[in-house]
Formats: sequence, C-alpha cells, structure tokens
Amino acid sequence: MFARHSNPLVGWKPDFSPPPIDQAIEKDCHDYIQTLPPKERQFVGPIDFFEDTSGQHAVEITIGLNGTNWGHVLIYDKDGKRIKVIKYISGHSRS
Repeated sequence: MFARHSNPLVGWKPDFSPPPIDQAIEKDCHDYIQTLPPKERQFVGPIDFFEDTSGQHAVEITIGLNGTNWGHVLIYDKDGKRIKVIKYISGHSRS
C-alpha cells in the first residue's frame, strides 16, 4: 500500500531493547529488502524499530531515492507475523 499522508508510526515508541526485534521479524525484514528493486536496495537505511502499547512491532526502512525519502513500514502482530506494509513519503532531500 502507498500512502501520501503523515507518518503511520505516530503514537508508536522506538524499541531500543536488546535485541529490538525477534529473529522471525529480522528474517522477514531482510527478505522484504531482498524483494526491492536493486536500485532501492542500494540506498536502504536507516532501519528503525518500534512497538505500540498492544505489543505489536513495526520496522521502518528508509530509502533515499532521487531526492525523496521513502518510508517502508512493516507492521507485525504480537506473534511476529507481518500483517501490513505501508509505503509513504517521509521527506525530501536535495539531489
């Protein structure tokens, strides 16, 4: 899904606990990145981890491409299963 609106992670808090994600989420995140076109994979980073009050987790992958920063947000349920992907413009930079 592509969204042209505000950050879908508003209200979520950063997850800095060691490790910030379980191995299933880490593997899924890596697999997701591998499905991206080669040009997008080249500009992946940073990758940030979040959690909400219900125990769900999210991973935001930022990709800077042609002056536009794209946020790819992968949302996981409490069991670590991906339930949603949101792609949105998170900002712009000079090219």
